[in-house]
Amino acid sequence: MGAFVLSAGVARGSVLLSTPKLLAHVPRHRGKQKPSHVNPVLIRRYRAKAWRWQALTGTARTTHPLGPNTKASLRFWVRTAGQAYLRAIHPPHRRAWLCIHRYEGSWRDSGDPYWGGLQMDRGFMAGYAPRYLLRRGLADRWSPFEQMWVAERAYRSGRGFHAWPSTARMCGLI
Repeated sequence: MGAFVLSAGVARGSVLLSTPKLLAHVPRHRGKQKPSHVNPVLIRRYRAKAWRWQALTGTARTTHPLGPNTKASLRFWVRTAGQAYLRAIHPPHRRAWLCIHRYEGSWRDSGDPYWGGLQMDRGFMAGYAPRYLLRRGLADRWSPFEQMWVAERAYRSGRGFHAWPSTARMCGLI
């Protein structure tokens, strides 16, 4: 009995699959189309990513003039976050920071009184990255790019590579 029911279901399914499907033509409106809405959480996520990378690199926050929750707005924030990320992963003087890191320590070095791959002390971190110090802890918990950008802030403030006198000389930077 079970085989009969099973074979009958297969036969019925094959008939349904082989029947031609009707496709209805839906006319498009030629006038102004209403903007389609997207998930606002997705827009906020990309905006937060863009602002995070912009804060890291020291660029001003981007604002968006379009209405919220539209595809255009989502496209704008995805593009802005991508551009900010590309800028963040290519810090100026990257080769110099990697050379200093080679002689200093591991990116996760947690030895007191210096932390991270560029061996930053508490005063250095408090002076050039107070928000990272409060939110993320000491430099051994930061990503290598975050450590390089904090060092870049020190470099741009006028300290140059003199915060790392021995290793900067070994790298030929001083």
